[in-house]
Amino acid sequence: MNRRNFLESTLAGTAAGQAGVPPPPAELMAHGDLVIEHPVPGTPHARKVLAAIQPHADDIPIFAAGAVAKLLEEGYTGYLIRVTNDDMAGPGSVGNTVLANERDNQEFARVMGFRKTFDLNYSNHQMDGISRPELRSRFIFLFRLLKVDTIVSYDPWGHYEENPDHYVTAQCVEAACWMAGMGKDYPEHFAAGLQPHGVREKYYFARFQQRVNRIVDISAVVEKKVDALLANQAQGPAGHAGARLRAELAGKKQRLPLLGGNDDTANRQYIREFVLRDNAELGRKYGLAYAEQYHYIGPESSPVDDYVKQHAVPL
Repeated sequence: MNRRNFLESTLAGTAAGQAGVPPPPAELMAHGDLVIEHPVPGTPHARKVLAAIQPHADDIPIFAAGAVAKLLEEGYTGYLIRVTNDDMAGPGSVGNTVLANERDNQEFARVMGFRKTFDLNYSNHQMDGISRPELRSRFIFLFRLLKVDTIVSYDPWGHYEENPDHYVTAQCVEAACWMAGMGKDYPEHFAAGLQPHGVREKYYFARFQQRVNRIVDISAVVEKKVDALLANQAQGPAGHAGARLRAELAGKKQRLPLLGGNDDTANRQYIREFVLRDNAELGRKYGLAYAEQYHYIGPESSPVDDYVKQHAVPL
């Protein structure tokens, strides 16, 4: 699988400067230097809420299942939001495709341990024609209802993204994250008992070039990512690929020792060897077994808040 191009140049500003190459422009270095995020023992994120937002059923499994699994293990309550009905990507007729992806999405949510899923049911590949204020308002409602602290989704500033479902979802998510914290937008929400609630943390992933400032060590949860990819049968890069390859080779009187002696082993080994190859290559750059990369945006603090925290004394 080669759906993502890991570009070292965005990760090597300091090294490039030392080699005589000008560092990236200041705007490309926004949101802090590169950080390696390792697993944390216990449940430090207890009582926090995470929303994993994907246009399609295969997006989080491929690009972010490791980080999501890590954060859920560390105490987050998780919710899965799927924006389209995936009617253009899967087996058989359009109706069969929708049903197959719906089942996959539900199985993925079960495997990961999400508390609830929300399917917004927009048509696949058509999201550049929808009302963006409408989608943004639906995200705002969910962020306020669920009291979301952290989101994982596509990067609204990722370069060379050709899929309108990806970039429209990303742009609406980003706008909704801060608008959900405002006190005047959508007052009917407040009449229904909701309160302003902005999203404070964002893990943005991209298929191609993006600003990367967070490498998440997913080595301890890589088998959970394998499980997530196995759940994605209709359109994912894995599904029954290992079993199919094993059967094709058997028809030619050949076998791959890698694929083992049964279909389940073949499917899992295929994922580890081929689908997770990018994760393994990225991990090796940082001394890890497996890793995922993100543009991370954390909680903002003001100079006044920082000063008060450091210097305030009791009356």
